[in-house]
Amino acid sequence: MADTLIKQARIFDGSTNPSFVGDVRIKDGKVTSISKTELSPMPGETVVDAKGLWLTPGFIDFHTHYDAEIEMAPDLSESVRHGITTISLGSCSLSLAVGDPVDLADMFSRVEAIPRKNVLSILESKKNWNSAAEYKKHLNNMPLGPNVTSFAGHSAIRAHVMGLERSLTKGEVPTKQELEKMNQILEEALDQGFMGLSINTLVWDKMDGSRFRSRPLPSTFANWKEYQYLNKTLRKRGKIFQGVPNVSTKINVLMFLKEAFGIFRKPLKTTIISLMDVKFDPGLYKLLGVIGRITNTIFKSDFRFQALPEPFDLYADGMDVVVFEEFAAGAKANHIEDELERKQLMKDPSYRSWFKRQWTNWFLPRVFHRNFRETKIVDAPDKSLIGKSIDDVAKEKGIHSVTAFLDLVAEHGNKVRWYTVMANHRKEPLQKIINYPDVLIGFSDAGAHLRGMAHYNFPLRMLKLVRDAEQENKPFMTIEKAVHRLTGEIGDWFGIDAGYIKEGKRADLVLIDPTKLDDTLAQDVEAPMPFMEDFKRWVRRNDDTIKKVYINGKLAIDKGKPVTSLGKEKGYGSFLESKIGT
Repeated sequence: MADTLIKQARIFDGSTNPSFVGDVRIKDGKVTSISKTELSPMPGETVVDAKGLWLTPGFIDFHTHYDAEIEMAPDLSESVRHGITTISLGSCSLSLAVGDPVDLADMFSRVEAIPRKNVLSILESKKNWNSAAEYKKHLNNMPLGPNVTSFAGHSAIRAHVMGLERSLTKGEVPTKQELEKMNQILEEALDQGFMGLSINTLVWDKMDGSRFRSRPLPSTFANWKEYQYLNKTLRKRGKIFQGVPNVSTKINVLMFLKEAFGIFRKPLKTTIISLMDVKFDPGLYKLLGVIGRITNTIFKSDFRFQALPEPFDLYADGMDVVVFEEFAAGAKANHIEDELERKQLMKDPSYRSWFKRQWTNWFLPRVFHRNFRETKIVDAPDKSLIGKSIDDVAKEKGIHSVTAFLDLVAEHGNKVRWYTVMANHRKEPLQKIINYPDVLIGFSDAGAHLRGMAHYNFPLRMLKLVRDAEQENKPFMTIEKAVHRLTGEIGDWFGIDAGYIKEGKRADLVLIDPTKLDDTLAQDVEAPMPFMEDFKRWVRRNDDTIKKVYINGKLAIDKGKPVTSLGKEKGYGSFLESKIGT
């Protein structure tokens, strides 16, 4: 482990304290000196000239779905290359700590849009653990790239205790003994330093596989009494309740808020996805912002929305994207695995009529804008389509836009690829959202929705948003606060030893060229995944922006590229235990 002296960087220590130009010395994996005056190099020390660069703590991504990928590619370089030095597993009720490999693959794959055959192959070849303690030991035995934290996933626990079929059956409730067993598994996870419990109430997150395909996840079949039973443990121990509301109805958000209330009792630390400026409902973010403020002030809660500091955009291959799960006709299409069979469905007159009625029904619950004018075709066998909206195609043919869409999918299937922005499309509302005190900056879903979403570099896009406003003489947040929101604030809330540059602490550091916080951060790349037969995922890369990343004092990224030892040698990341509560 080489000792390093970083000289003359603008240092942001992860707090809201003013930044300053100075030197930082790394020795034996820790920060040993932080000085506003220049430090002299010591024998054998690597000296890094960081003049004009920003030095920040490593960023924390607390909402990923790297649970399967980490087994094959523990470097997780797609995040580390963007300055992420700590990630979290076990979100949205999905965890691999306990459960049968086939059951877990069926739960995990369709929800997170990762090919099931790859997830199943990974689990069947790698999974030799079946408890939180064994899982933690397994992770620490791996050559991890970033540090890892985790939630206990309720769907996984419920299926493991009740059996998958009963856990997916409406009206089946766990026995008293089963509830006690679930709680026992949760208690063990908390003893091992897991941050809390994640649940999912969103019924358009569906099962994969052939046994129970298209049923919602096990967690969605639980009633609130089951959640509340487990929450007693979380509340008592000061741990975190992470949830996915049923955004199609928006009503059950109130149940999460009620769980968080701290009046006449200890508050339950609660975080849910997600506060956005959605195109379909431009006033919703304001309402949720007010609700969050009231929850934390009047009702004495410790509640946080998760929020992304960038446009929430997505790509779709044909109809293969999660937003179609929010209405029955779209879910029926995605129930069909075979692409040829799905194409045939698109030609069925009764199905087309049903799809059109649901797509255009303004009274059905929705999150997606369902506006084909807001789309752009980026690839198709017919190259004349590229660059047009689906609505443009419809107008050229003199047909309804829904008809044009179904025709395209019927003809080209998943080979017609299109793009849209779903939320966070307006600058000023986005600035307000990331400034709200009741949000945590995160929800990248890194490692999931491989063909559809790419929010891996969200910390850099937040810094760009803040720096751009500063340069336009319209500041809404200091750079120091922005760094704090991406580092120290998250580390503190989750109770993990991360997010600060302090003497004596682990050296997880990022060197950034602020002049490269530019429009290249939004450029698309399709990157092959060698461990998944070169399956290509959509990412964004900014190799000129990130100069160096250190994890545990070891150089992990150099000039935007992963070093050869990342993910192959131990000594970088480790499992970080949450220390909040008792």
